[in-house]
Amino acid sequence: MPRYDTALVNGTVVLPDLGPVRCDLGVREGRVAALADAIAAQDADHVIDARGKLVLPGAVDSHFHIGIYRDLARDAESETRSALAGGVTTVVSYFRTGSHYLNKSGPYRTIFPEVVAATEGHAHTDFGYHLGIMTTDQLDEIDWLVGEQGVASFKYYMFYKGLNLTSDSTRGTDYTMSDSYDLGHLYRLMTQVAAASRKHGARGRISLSLHCEQAELLRVFIEEARRAGATGLEAYHKARPPLTEQLSIAEALVLTEATRCPVNLLHLSSTEAVTAGSEGRRRHPDLDIRLETTLHHLALTYETAGGAIGKVNPPIRTDADREALWRAVLDGRIDTVVSDHACCSEEDKEIEFWSALPGFGGTALLYPYLLSEGPRRGLSLARIVALASANPARAFGLFPRKGAIAVGSDADLVVVDPEREQIVSPGVLHSAQDFTPFAGLRVKGWPTHTLLRGRVAFDGTSVVGAPAGTYVKRPVSTPERAGA
Repeated sequence: MPRYDTALVNGTVVLPDLGPVRCDLGVREGRVAALADAIAAQDADHVIDARGKLVLPGAVDSHFHIGIYRDLARDAESETRSALAGGVTTVVSYFRTGSHYLNKSGPYRTIFPEVVAATEGHAHTDFGYHLGIMTTDQLDEIDWLVGEQGVASFKYYMFYKGLNLTSDSTRGTDYTMSDSYDLGHLYRLMTQVAAASRKHGARGRISLSLHCEQAELLRVFIEEARRAGATGLEAYHKARPPLTEQLSIAEALVLTEATRCPVNLLHLSSTEAVTAGSEGRRRHPDLDIRLETTLHHLALTYETAGGAIGKVNPPIRTDADREALWRAVLDGRIDTVVSDHACCSEEDKEIEFWSALPGFGGTALLYPYLLSEGPRRGLSLARIVALASANPARAFGLFPRKGAIAVGSDADLVVVDPEREQIVSPGVLHSAQDFTPFAGLRVKGWPTHTLLRGRVAFDGTSVVGAPAGTYVKRPVSTPERAGA
């Protein structure tokens, strides 16, 4: 009787923190069962020959938006399919009450089980959720969400406070469906998350993610741009300038120091933002502060992102900002790289510029772009799998079940042909989105197989089988500091 369900042979396995190792890998009952010099073909029911290819831990795309602009179940199916095509095997998606998503408010005791049920049976990847705590009543649900529902991470949108989000005639509270969404709410939220971290943190990291743009300054700059009749991505960059990120990060770090809350500074987009975040961490080595950037902020500028289709918050910025982010990736200040995937349609972008929906998809490019651009800039394979897999798994309570290639870890594996080159188009990304601001980008290093818990879920051309993703309760293990 074969010892393994599946064996991956003749490949180069890239281990987080260690780097490339020439070995074979055996899978049994959905988990990694062995790393060996050689596994004989007769010892496995199914053999994948990875000769000349890399074997990576499945990417953990920890910044995702299932159902933000489309039906949640339908979006889960199509956009996790796109994730598999790029080697992502786990997504951690944001959800909040208010406008978009389910367009309602209320207690998470009622709403969150509905969200999980709408996703399960439709997701092609394993999944978790970060939750936006939007109301005073929801603050009291945090311990229940962590202890019983497996939610290890939460979110606060700093630019929601005091900002007219939809039009000049609509109050922000109509959008958020909140009561007191201000810095007082943030302080209470940080206090509750810090308490949950003290209580549950032995099993893994509990944290708060922050979208840092300063609301009152945004209001002023956006009003000035609209009065001047300015449109386009350069105007959008100037209307939401790096100053708003810098000031918002400063506010956040003062409250972080006061509450001792573990925080994640999301989608840093500018020189000023990455400097403020990394300087804050340097000044406060006793605080748990992690820094994230996105594919689009590393790959695009406001001149190359295709106009309104590249509209996103915070904006895509200058080439100098892009280079500053790359320096932070290379020197270790950035902990994670994510997609901030939010599927929408070109029709949503073709309306009046200031009303066009922000965001777009990109999850299928997470590994391919890093494998294509990273080595050219001196980024090691070990650092790539840390940025895309191990570090987000550590940050969000999934390691080492996810983000690792080790005996006992889930056999979430990606076989990549480092020489396979494709020019990016919507079809290449396997998403329901009918456009991409990455169009025309030449990328080398694409998956030939993506395995979810030991089963081939993507064969290099198409998704294999029905959606098999499951909800992963977090935290699942002991905590580790991000690094590599």
